[in-house]
Amino acid sequence: MGPPALRPLLLLLAGCWAPGSTQTPATLVVTTEGPSSTEAASSTRAPTASGSPATPRGPDRSSGPRPKPVTDVAALCVCDLSPAQCDINCCCDPDCSPVDFSVFSDCSVAAVTGDSHFCSQKAAIYSMNFTANPPQRIFTLINKINPSIFCIQFTNYKPALSFINPEVPDDSSFDTFVKTSRGFPSNAEPDISSTATLASPPASRYEYGIPLQTSDSFLRFPSPLPSSLCTDANPAAFLVNQAVKCTRRIDLEQCEEIKALQIASYNSSDILKVPSSTIKVPVIIQSIVVRSLNQTSTQLRDTQVDLQPAFVSVGGLDVCTNVVLEVKYSLTYTDAGEVTKAGLALLLGTVSRGGLPIQQKFEILFIQQDTRPVHLSGSPGYVVGLPLLAGFQPQKGSAIIQTANRYGRFTVLRSTAEQDCLASEGIRTPVLFGYNLQSGCKLRLNSAVPCQLTRQTVTRLLRGQGFPDYVAPFGNSRAQDVLDWVPVHFLTQSSPAKDGCQVPVALAIEVKWTKYGSLVNPQAKIVNVTAKLISSSLPQARAGSQRTIVLSSAVTFVDVSAPAEAGFRARPTINARLPFNFFFPFV
Repeated sequence: MGPPALRPLLLLLAGCWAPGSTQTPATLVVTTEGPSSTEAASSTRAPTASGSPATPRGPDRSSGPRPKPVTDVAALCVCDLSPAQCDINCCCDPDCSPVDFSVFSDCSVAAVTGDSHFCSQKAAIYSMNFTANPPQRIFTLINKINPSIFCIQFTNYKPALSFINPEVPDDSSFDTFVKTSRGFPSNAEPDISSTATLASPPASRYEYGIPLQTSDSFLRFPSPLPSSLCTDANPAAFLVNQAVKCTRRIDLEQCEEIKALQIASYNSSDILKVPSSTIKVPVIIQSIVVRSLNQTSTQLRDTQVDLQPAFVSVGGLDVCTNVVLEVKYSLTYTDAGEVTKAGLALLLGTVSRGGLPIQQKFEILFIQQDTRPVHLSGSPGYVVGLPLLAGFQPQKGSAIIQTANRYGRFTVLRSTAEQDCLASEGIRTPVLFGYNLQSGCKLRLNSAVPCQLTRQTVTRLLRGQGFPDYVAPFGNSRAQDVLDWVPVHFLTQSSPAKDGCQVPVALAIEVKWTKYGSLVNPQAKIVNVTAKLISSSLPQARAGSQRTIVLSSAVTFVDVSAPAEAGFRARPTINARLPFNFFFPFV
């Protein structure tokens, strides 16, 4: 080899004679910090015997500039949470001294890297040397190679490496900014008042959700604020049925001057037939009910009377009369999106100091022209006390047919004082949800009446006219959804005695329902309806005599709800996999 002094020269010459394709070796900077000294060593990784570097790198792209790191990873420390104070086990905290490092148990952040999209990026590696006495922190700054084939090797658009500060136009650059941006910036908020927006719907007809225009502005529909106080700036929207309650704080002595308590505030403005139209639809008062201080209500015959709030003293008690407590709008519309009629129903009351603050109720209902409103028995579940929705299907595949009188769709016998079935044949009582009932009557027949005619007459009395075939599961079920309706299972039960005339004497109806939906607000749903016609054997009567048959009907509601069980909608599964060498070296 020669003298030892020639070895560095030979290594230097070997590095100069390396081929031009040999890459520059990576630089590794290692810093070791202890409590008494700080040593820094810079070393260069020597190439292998074949002349290739120890770490492979991509091809040299001299055609474009290499991306410069936006953040200095050596100065970045994500665990430095306390200013001007050393954070425990934070090896990158610049506030920590070598004495602090000597008591660290580990490095909470072992590596800090730059942008992971680059093919080559700086990485700061932090570790602890516990073999030294005392322990020392080791800081290493390396060039990390991205193993992904989809990485940024060089960049030709430097602004892409950072966020661009938006250009704010001024008086001198506004024209240039408009030409270059081809319009106004998208984040600019238009300075348009809510009143102007509500008063100008961009349509020639009313559509769902469009505020109703009036001759001066829009139809105001008071609504509650988050604090339940009334706000009068809420507009009434087309086809949006609402019913709200809100609280209004008033000064009793000044009640005559508060517009929200006056009738004129709700019928003084006419509603436009269509937006921006010259045809106006007046708001006509249809009914006025006056409630006294003792909660006695009286309906006025004259709806054109001008009743204004008045502050008076009655028997030493200060009250304010003719105060608007409830407002109900009923608007009629057409398929063309036009308002044709507007009705108003008011409830006026008397308020004393003990009733302050007052509570007002506002309701608006939209009714389509030439149609009748459908009365529901719940939405969606049945409400206790409302009649069952029932009907029959004339032919297979058709919708359910229901009578116009909803209290006459599912009925049973009605008990009267005379207890005569024939006298009260047309008088029946409706089946109301949740109400168990039992009724009956007496039928007097001559012995000369044939058994077949007696059986037909009694069956007609018990079943009534138009006994339903189906019952709606919910209080708002649609007639066209036939598959959702519950069929009525009609059963007959005969007497075991074979002699005599078999005549029905009782009709027992059992309605099974369950609680459907959320535990917080369960809805009543009917799941099964059974009607059992019970017959009995009548003995033969003597000729010329009369016999009396006692008929009865019973309706029973049975709650078949399963007990509520709290739990997961779907039982969670644990998808845990062991490492492939978990049982090494045993398996």
